[in-house]
Amino acid sequence: MDKFWKVLTYEYKRHVLRKRFIFAILSVPFFVAVILAVSIIAAIAQTNTSPIGYVDQSGMLARPVTPRSSDDFFSRPVEIRAYPDEDSARAALNAKQIQAYYVLPQNYLQTGNGRLVSYKEPDNGTQRQFTEFLRANLLAGQPASVVNRISAGNNLVIQSADGSRQMSSEDWFNILIPIFAGILFLTVIFTSGGYLMGAVVEEKENRTMEIIITSVSPDQLMAAKILGNLSVGLTQMAIWVIFLSLAYVIGRSIFPWMERISIGGDFILLMVLALLPAFVMVAGLMATIGAMVTETREAQQLSGLFTLPIVIPYWFTYPIMTNPNGPLALGLSYFPLTAPVTLTLRAAFTQIPILQMGLNIGLLFLCAAGAVWLAARTFRLGMLSYGKRLTWRQVFARGI
Repeated sequence: MDKFWKVLTYEYKRHVLRKRFIFAILSVPFFVAVILAVSIIAAIAQTNTSPIGYVDQSGMLARPVTPRSSDDFFSRPVEIRAYPDEDSARAALNAKQIQAYYVLPQNYLQTGNGRLVSYKEPDNGTQRQFTEFLRANLLAGQPASVVNRISAGNNLVIQSADGSRQMSSEDWFNILIPIFAGILFLTVIFTSGGYLMGAVVEEKENRTMEIIITSVSPDQLMAAKILGNLSVGLTQMAIWVIFLSLAYVIGRSIFPWMERISIGGDFILLMVLALLPAFVMVAGLMATIGAMVTETREAQQLSGLFTLPIVIPYWFTYPIMTNPNGPLALGLSYFPLTAPVTLTLRAAFTQIPILQMGLNIGLLFLCAAGAVWLAARTFRLGMLSYGKRLTWRQVFARGI
């Protein structure tokens, strides 16, 4: 057992302490932060804060009421100026004193129709501020309950047919959580699994394995390598989760809607129970490929047989969202390579039955154990046929 832990520790330190691993870990949040910062700066820079005007022919704005300022980070306050007639408003527009002006005709209160005059259409934030200005004046003098109800608008709640899940139209971003969780899982798998596969092929090529195998069994060696790379993947994921948590804490002060982001404990438990055995399974299959072939390039080509099926659920995101308990969703849940991502997608839209979830996760654990056994067997056979590529028939042949 001491040798097992030595191999595991070696595999972990071998990757985590490398400069390329540290660069890969930090580069992803860095580039994401740069992209977000550039997007925010560009959005702010493109915002026109020049005043806008209005010509009120209806008399509704004889005593205008100023609404409270918006909490939107991107909506910088724009001055709203009144003009007695359209000629003076047009003159101000031509002199570039205002960026646009609105005309409210005499029958505005009956029709609700107005007119916008500008050389360049104002951005959405500016138009939204004028809309809120009109709403505040239309509701002036009304009871607070009426003002709050109309200002709140509609809030459509989407509920599954079985009543187990519901989501407000204001919480649309919660739909993205399982999608991002699956993408994070895929990134970690491809990165760590690629490390493991490349390490096995490299150690076969330089015949390091022949020395190692004299002091540790193939089963212990493969299990230690897989768990070591699992630890590498978990380290990578933990660091990214820390960066995401910091971004969430900072983002709440800028974007109020982020306060409504919620991740349930049951969803986190499902992710752990589904993604951990899936990672071990894929890592075992990657190690199997590494033990079968003699070149890294060939291993990378064959790895697509196991990595590409993992992304299949994203091809059917809409059918899974609209019918999370349908035949397609159930079939993908029981297929080991597509189960992890499918289960996380389904959990966002329905309550997965306990028995069904137990069967799915149990199958993943069985496949993970089988993948470790297969990797050890393939490695043992590969040592007996040095310099030759193993075939699947040889791997599964009896009596070897």
